[in-house]
Amino acid sequence: MLKQFLLFLFITSAFVLHAQEPTYVKGKVLDASNDKPLESVNIVNLNQVVGTSTDSSGAFEIKAQVNDTLHFSYLGFKSIRVRVTNDWIKFGNADIKLTELALALEQVVVNQLNLTGYLEVDINQVPEPNVNYRYSISGLSSTGYEADKPGTISKIVGAIFNPADFLHRMFGKKSNELRKLRKMKEDDEIRNLLASRFDRETLMALLNISRVDLDEIVAQCNYSKGFIESANDLQILDAISECYEEYKLLSRGRSGKL
Repeated sequence: MLKQFLLFLFITSAFVLHAQEPTYVKGKVLDASNDKPLESVNIVNLNQVVGTSTDSSGAFEIKAQVNDTLHFSYLGFKSIRVRVTNDWIKFGNADIKLTELALALEQVVVNQLNLTGYLEVDINQVPEPNVNYRYSISGLSSTGYEADKPGTISKIVGAIFNPADFLHRMFGKKSNELRKLRKMKEDDEIRNLLASRFDRETLMALLNISRVDLDEIVAQCNYSKGFIESANDLQILDAISECYEEYKLLSRGRSGKL
């Protein structure tokens, strides 16, 4: 009886240990038009918040479980999502094919200045330089807040409670997205991936929000339009994270006063 119990315990322990081992999927990303491998394709597991990229032969390996969703993105190609299946994990590699996007040229409009020859008149036609100012607030650990003009400092101080409240409304019922936000900051592969991107696509996929909502969050956190337009995805991630951490700090402070 004791031997049977020990055998059962051994088998159960082995099964549990095997179940806890992380699983990985391998594959190769190809150009759908010619089956040539694509190097440096960004791949993110949206469920586990881990990332990787393809090597020179288009090959990749990433931690994943059954039903996880992998997000593939590459400049000039249409991004896709692929669900991890049992057979992919058990039986080996998979070929993922991306389709190239058509290139579109944006129309550029140049506004010509009609000079009169009178300095006082002509100087008013010159647009103000797009200079972004950044303000820090004593007591907060961040490097500060962006603003378009120095005169907006009063708006920043007055609105400091509102942006984080807006952020909380966006994510208040999405605790899973907030956990993803923290995990993104901790994963070096994803940080490196985001540092080279400016399209917000990976952020939108991971946080499950639209581009409009993403830009609105950063704007409500008192970052300027210039910053929003020029920052890379990693800077946007850090901006959102800082804003939420400051919200929690201010919330604790207000709670302590009550």
